[in-house]
Amino acid sequence: MTNYYCLVTGLPELSLEDGKLSYTVANFKTEIYPELSKKDKKLVDLFYLKFDNHNLLTLLKDKEASVDASLGNYSADELLSVITSFKEETAPDKKFPIYFYEFAELYLNTPDEERMGLEDKLYGYYYNYAMKCGNAFVSAWFELNLDVNNILAAMTARKYKMDVAKVPVGSNPVAEALRISNARDFGLADDLEYFEQLVRINDTVDLVEREKKIDMLKWNWMEDNTFFNYFTIEKIFVFLMKLEMIERWVSLDKEKGNELFRQLIDQLKDEVQIPQEFRK
Repeated sequence: MTNYYCLVTGLPELSLEDGKLSYTVANFKTEIYPELSKKDKKLVDLFYLKFDNHNLLTLLKDKEASVDASLGNYSADELLSVITSFKEETAPDKKFPIYFYEFAELYLNTPDEERMGLEDKLYGYYYNYAMKCGNAFVSAWFELNLDVNNILAAMTARKYKMDVAKVPVGSNPVAEALRISNARDFGLADDLEYFEQLVRINDTVDLVEREKKIDMLKWNWMEDNTFFNYFTIEKIFVFLMKLEMIERWVSLDKEKGNELFRQLIDQLKDEVQIPQEFRK
């Protein structure tokens, strides 16, 4: 296990007191990422894969589309090669996650009028892939995000009399329980300590407040699950997750942002979250 004593102690403080963010996700990729071991870079690459997911979907819709590959792991040309590979029936290149090819096949074999909702399936593939990374904390982080998203989506579907079984994405015990259970709590309350918290979040009417509470849950989870990590990749990974979280809040309009910034500063050690409407 690589220990990053100097790197961790030199991480900048995440402060929103002036309503600005002096350090960004882009800074992390150019300044901290190069200092990581090859093995640990692969863990951080899992975070940046979501930008590749977005670009791959964009290029599947229109191969001439302009994409910003600065935060992803792959260039537009590399992603286009995935699409071309499927069309030409050549063997997948192992430098890409296999789910790129699986999703390209699914997308291109789906009629245009039936492609609505495929983006959710892409993220199901993504979470399944990330959860197999081999690092207990990083795997658990992606599973937490999958479970929170799936549970809230299932609650909403049930509220509006939709087919709940079609809503969850990914493959894990929580997703399967959501697909088959008719119980009020989907049979999950005893297994997930945060389930009742999600029930309260789901009852929150104000969307900004609702999203804030979701980030609070995730921020606290990170704090609790890295309490004994001091100079490891887990600590650096958490820094990146928090950095992205705060960066999204900064993107809010100034008046609303300043109000939320003050709340974040007061609760920084305990809780944080972001409105869905501002998510990329």
